[in-house]
Amino acid sequence: MNIGFGMALDVAGGLGLFLLGMKHMSEGIQAIAGDRLRKMIAAVTNNRFLAILVGVIVTSLIQSSSVTTVMVVGFVNSGIMSLMQAIGVIFGANIGTTITGWIVAGFPIGKWGLPILGIAAFFFLFSKNERLRYTGMSIMGLGMVFFGLSLMSNGFKPLRTMPEFQQWLHAFDASTYLGVLKCAMIGCILTMIVQSSSAMLAITITLANQGTIEFPTAAALVLGENIGTTITAVLASLGTGVNARRAAGAHVVFNLIGVFWITLIFQQYLPFIERLVAAFPDLMSKLHEGKEPATNVGIQIAAVHTVFNVINTILFIPLFKPVAKLVTKLVPDKKTEEINHLTFLDIRMLDTPSLGILQSQGQINFMAESVEGMMGKLRTCLDSDQPDPELSQKIFHREEILDNVQKEIFLFLSQLTAGQVPQEITQQAHMQMRIADEYESLSDYAANVLKGLRKLEEMNLSLDEPARDKLIRLHERVALYISKINAMAKQGKKDTLPWAIEEGASITSMMKEFRRQHLERLQKEEVSPFFSLAFTDMLNYYRRMKDHALNIVEVVAGEK
Repeated sequence: MNIGFGMALDVAGGLGLFLLGMKHMSEGIQAIAGDRLRKMIAAVTNNRFLAILVGVIVTSLIQSSSVTTVMVVGFVNSGIMSLMQAIGVIFGANIGTTITGWIVAGFPIGKWGLPILGIAAFFFLFSKNERLRYTGMSIMGLGMVFFGLSLMSNGFKPLRTMPEFQQWLHAFDASTYLGVLKCAMIGCILTMIVQSSSAMLAITITLANQGTIEFPTAAALVLGENIGTTITAVLASLGTGVNARRAAGAHVVFNLIGVFWITLIFQQYLPFIERLVAAFPDLMSKLHEGKEPATNVGIQIAAVHTVFNVINTILFIPLFKPVAKLVTKLVPDKKTEEINHLTFLDIRMLDTPSLGILQSQGQINFMAESVEGMMGKLRTCLDSDQPDPELSQKIFHREEILDNVQKEIFLFLSQLTAGQVPQEITQQAHMQMRIADEYESLSDYAANVLKGLRKLEEMNLSLDEPARDKLIRLHERVALYISKINAMAKQGKKDTLPWAIEEGASITSMMKEFRRQHLERLQKEEVSPFFSLAFTDMLNYYRRMKDHALNIVEVVAGEK
């Protein structure tokens, strides 16, 4: 009992250190290569080969297919990525995650884990250079992974001499088809619990290297781990849009079908892997110089994992559209009313700040497009003495939506920058917060103009032709100003500030001239004081809109 308790503590400690190391390694690499990752995601098109390649590269870098698939689900949910694009990236992620097995099988983890961890920690803790600091963080994570594996390896050693474990293991003999399915089921369940196929793959290789479990059993466990890892994407898709749930479903379908067909030829597949590994003796000798011959089983397990995912991906390349149709039937469309709050920012994206900032930018773009839409509807309202009630309601409803969007963007970005985040990401987050605030203010003043029209209606007044002409001319000038600034902000142009200042000054002069002309009409008693009060308020609202649009350019240019 004491042996079992001590073993459990060693394994739990090693597993915790392994998972923490994976997290640090992933975050460090994201901080170093964040721009490249964002560009790769942005480069994904409907070209299935390019999408698969991006999935392989991104997952190989951040060493987590779970992070990649959760990220993809978030992008699909926010409209940044289509379902077909997501399917390709998810297929590629299954190949990219197999790198972990080769690292575990091919490196002397017990010898180098602790020294790597210790040396890298000094760079992480004491370096003032941000790039060097995050490089140290990723290497420190790799050292944690190695040291955690070493602890788990030592913890599992007593299992070889425990009759109870050996007797239990005999119930999962992978020499029969039913035994293969049992082993795959155990691998699937354990991976769902741990929520890391990399951790379970490392444990499987460790047990096999010690001779605690045989190669066929380990291979069957690995197949089950491929299914278990899909639970992370499924959980990430809960409460999201229909396409995001379909993306998670595509991941499940891909791995389920793949494991099904490979189990049918399992007894022929394993000898093929053994012959494949034996065909590269020089590589094996270099990787395992000075080690026991039994450790070659780790290479065989890594090959089982990689070859399976590569072949499965090749088989699925012609099946993108059928898979998309299948998940579309499994997750049908549901007609839902527009809700007045944001649902696109997935909190799981907080683990990938370099890519989470891209998702929040998508919501900033949504705010910009919404403001332009409000201005278009407001222009229609200005043409009528009595604005269309349905159109007016849409403007007010959109203003409420943008209020909530701004709040949720602020909360999301505040949480995003709360941990270990590069200075560049922090600066972008602060810029996005400020821009979101400006767009929310623009929507408020657009709604205020409509309220001014309603106020005139309540007083049984309406815009006469001179006043209407001035408002429409000012509206069109400000609407065009906002539209151009939105385009500049999306492109990140910093050299447009002089134009924005000059045009903004012209708009202000135009507003002041219209106000002066109107006050002359008031003095001549051509309009009533109540009409004049509402009209001058509306003129001021357009000037405030111009001010907030100019603020956006100043933020992009780094002036605010």
